[in-house]
Amino acid sequence: MKEKLAKSIEKALEALKAAGELGDADIPEVQLAIPKQAEHGDYACNIAMMLAKKAGKNPRELAGRIVETLGDGGGLIERTEIAGPGFLNFFLKSEGLFDVVKTIATQGEAFGRSDAGAGKRVMVEFVSANPTGPLHVGHGRGAVIGDVLANLLAAAGYAVHREYYINDAGVQMNNLGRSTYLRYRQLIEGTSEPLPEGLYQGDYIVEYAKELRAGRGDGIGEDAIGELTVFTATKILDMIRADLDRLGIRFDEWFSEKTLHDGGQVREKLDGLRARDLAYEKDGALWFRTEQFGDDKDRVLVKSGGEKTYLAADVAYHANKIDRGFDELVDIWGADHHGYVARMKAAIQALGKPPEMLTVMLIQMVNLVRGGERVSMSTRAGSFVTLRELVDEAGKDATRYFFLMRRYDSQLDFDVDLAKEKSNQNPVFYVQYMHARICSVFAKAAEEGVSIPDPTDVDFSLLTAPEEVQIAQQLAELPNVIERAARDREPHRLVTYIYDLASTFHPYYFQHRVITDDAALTAARLALYAAIRQVTQNVLALMGIDAPESM
Repeated sequence: MKEKLAKSIEKALEALKAAGELGDADIPEVQLAIPKQAEHGDYACNIAMMLAKKAGKNPRELAGRIVETLGDGGGLIERTEIAGPGFLNFFLKSEGLFDVVKTIATQGEAFGRSDAGAGKRVMVEFVSANPTGPLHVGHGRGAVIGDVLANLLAAAGYAVHREYYINDAGVQMNNLGRSTYLRYRQLIEGTSEPLPEGLYQGDYIVEYAKELRAGRGDGIGEDAIGELTVFTATKILDMIRADLDRLGIRFDEWFSEKTLHDGGQVREKLDGLRARDLAYEKDGALWFRTEQFGDDKDRVLVKSGGEKTYLAADVAYHANKIDRGFDELVDIWGADHHGYVARMKAAIQALGKPPEMLTVMLIQMVNLVRGGERVSMSTRAGSFVTLRELVDEAGKDATRYFFLMRRYDSQLDFDVDLAKEKSNQNPVFYVQYMHARICSVFAKAAEEGVSIPDPTDVDFSLLTAPEEVQIAQQLAELPNVIERAARDREPHRLVTYIYDLASTFHPYYFQHRVITDDAALTAARLALYAAIRQVTQNVLALMGIDAPESM
């Protein structure tokens, strides 16, 4: 319904343009919004105000010409009102509003999906935490955002590949093995002082050292640090996999940085940059000419001592992504990597692709809140709340929902007490309870011998309550929400959408009985309830959250 109305408005604008009434104004995408007050119509549009200046008309005058040209919009519109400085308020014919219920019944789990991204392959690389310690809550937010974004992109028709990049090469890995070795020696010597700066202080290292000593005794020497690096990294990676699995997150591929070095791809890409004069020697180091691609200065690829920087491997890794045939790349990083974006955009250009091919989403930090107070955390000191601890306490569904509640580039206060609460104050409970309530109504209907009707046999003109009209509008909005959330990389829009739907549904549930003495009205409301349930299931599935039948 919304799409049909928007297209009708576009046709009216094209007619006015052809008649010379819009001057040199280009016709933008028509945006329709649901008014906050029902008396302002079913949809509102500010297109007249947007075009008035270039058209050389007063906004209300232009709005009047749009209304005259649009007419009833091909049978959609009951009436149109011009409000304020030129807003268009559309009142639609009620019989068309509820066509969405029939569409939802026909499409089922596919409702809301589109082919907007058909033919495009996109890689979403997310989490990619170093295998040097357990995941913390910050990693968890990036994990959920990446997972839900991948779901959205798939729902919008993209061919999606989910990847975890394992940083298993470089100095930090040697430090990991040395940390395990020193803790192992401390167990033998009966000491427990802090490790030197730059090594890993967490208790998990002590546990791995204990496991080593229990299995191999006291004979491991310092020459085995390389072996201990592999041992500890494998343990940590297994822990990371398990923690993500408990949160419902899985990857198509776990890509090892080490394979890029061992397979010669890093060296090959550096040689290629040299050959094209995009890398040069200075002060014994190899520099990448990132400044010519918009970075604020050139960057080091190989240090004077011969050690390759992270950038060297990242150039090779993104070249590998391009070689695998992806059309779009999405990298999800922590906000502390903001200075790295320009150099990676430069790398994409140096590899012969437009910088727009790469989207970098910088995930802002998470503050845990208990009893109204922020929990103090420091990853450097090893005093942080792990993702596993949070999921154990708050549960998978609440954890995922809360991580999605704000835009990814906004800081998030995660209220653990609220996440655990079993009441309507907890937003995830509030949303899930909508689904459970509908299931309970259907169970009661079954007890009374009332079946869920075929929407094609329902008289939807009986649904005249403002909440029923609003719900129909909200249901019809889902395809647009999914497409725009995927396009703009904004998975938080799903939370806004489903919470708004629940906020309309719950008061409606209390104010209007579903199973009544009027069989036709009962059938209409049951059909509407079935559509609400299906949409709730579809949205929660995209969010990776369960849709319980009872609570």
